[in-house]
Amino acid sequence: MFSPGADSAHDAGGVGVSSVGTTVPARFIWPYGGNRVFVSGSFTRWSEHLQMSPVEGCPSVFQATCSLSPGIYQYKFFVDGEWRHDEHQPTISGEYGIVNTLYLTREFNNQINSVLSPSTPGTRMNMDVDNENFQRVVTLLDGNIQDGHLRVSEAAIQISRSRVIGYLSSHTGYDLLPDSGKVIALDINLPVKQSFHILHEQGIPVAPLWDSFRGQFVGLLSPLDFILILKELETHGSNLTEEQLETHTISAWKEAKRQTYGRNDGQGRPQQPLVHATPYESLRDIALKILQNGISTVPIIYSSSSDGSFPQLLHLASLSGILKCICRYFKNSTGNLPILNQPVCTIPLGSWVPKIGDPNRRPLAILRRTASLSSALNLLVQAGVSSIPIVDENDSLVDTYSRSDITALAKDKVYTHVRLEEMAIQQALQLGQDANTPFGHFNGQRCQMCLRSDPLLKVMERLANPGVRRVFIVEAGSKRVEGIISLSDIFKFLLSL
Repeated sequence: MFSPGADSAHDAGGVGVSSVGTTVPARFIWPYGGNRVFVSGSFTRWSEHLQMSPVEGCPSVFQATCSLSPGIYQYKFFVDGEWRHDEHQPTISGEYGIVNTLYLTREFNNQINSVLSPSTPGTRMNMDVDNENFQRVVTLLDGNIQDGHLRVSEAAIQISRSRVIGYLSSHTGYDLLPDSGKVIALDINLPVKQSFHILHEQGIPVAPLWDSFRGQFVGLLSPLDFILILKELETHGSNLTEEQLETHTISAWKEAKRQTYGRNDGQGRPQQPLVHATPYESLRDIALKILQNGISTVPIIYSSSSDGSFPQLLHLASLSGILKCICRYFKNSTGNLPILNQPVCTIPLGSWVPKIGDPNRRPLAILRRTASLSSALNLLVQAGVSSIPIVDENDSLVDTYSRSDITALAKDKVYTHVRLEEMAIQQALQLGQDANTPFGHFNGQRCQMCLRSDPLLKVMERLANPGVRRVFIVEAGSKRVEGIISLSDIFKFLLSL
């Protein structure tokens, strides 16, 4: 497969030094960021790593050069302890998995040298680069991908969408049902305070509501309800005594909510009957119900009667559960979905930090850990998001505050003796950590982070875990938030909504 000179660099006793015939400088480029980046390949017999250096003026671009004889080479990048390949360069599947290939000729070298200044004689990693021309050669944008200079091909997107939609259309709600488990429903005559204690103790964010008089499931109790109740108590605390809180039922709260917020749900969206699905509906239809109604959960309800009587609650369907099915189905055949191995920064999805002077993008909803809990709750409601990234004084991501975290205040009746304006977010988060609830935790990490260079599959797999609603794209090293990708972002992209 390789030319006679393919291994000559290693045979000469040093990486990048050839003893056979004419050699030309080969330049390897990794344009997707990282802390420590190496390149290794057939020219080192895969036994040595050649360290790459950041390009001056382009800190997310790494490059290295070595002298090789003309020929065909295979190589991969070792980025922060993980083997990677560049999807935008030629690849093949070989003994070391998917690897990049380089066909090195003297003509290729002359073409590159017309744009890139040659390296200093006798060195392998010293190269003066004209940034504008460099970016044109490697099709690179050092900055926000939303500028559109570096994008995955439209053909790859359409092929991937078609196959995902085909899968979702041919599988049903039955595929979401676990082999074993439990589902919890709450009677509408249960006191609100007791209900949130149950949610907190069970580590669940939401529960269907059962009306025993009508014999039907009539709604959902969610963290948003608790947030609105706390805001009411903060504003009109004297109107409700502790005894009244003990007896105030879910039904009474829902009626009060209708009177207070009229025809909307507290976020400006129209109130509606319970949105549910049957186990016979396709995963695509279930996902569309979640997205189109702006909700996080759809109960899977089965009834053997044509009039829907005697309903059975089978499962609570969510986008994360559907995404888990997608990842499991396509993980070992990523070639069927060309976009899975693409860096997320090359795919048009998610929300990104706007560039200076860009009037068309809203800033990301971010709070410092010293901000008040009241400001976090207001932002969750007003922005209509499930979680907010929390940063320190250096704007480094340290945690996330989610709607479901509000149930931690139910522990020891904390909500009865705190003022939302006076409690800092970091204090509220500490309550959740002390509570040790499983919801929202994945491998012991509350805050799911990825780099802009990470493949889409990695982001999807993290979002597919229960309790994870958003993945934060951070800058390597500083952990400053560069973007946010949510479950709804993924599905709107895959379903072309």
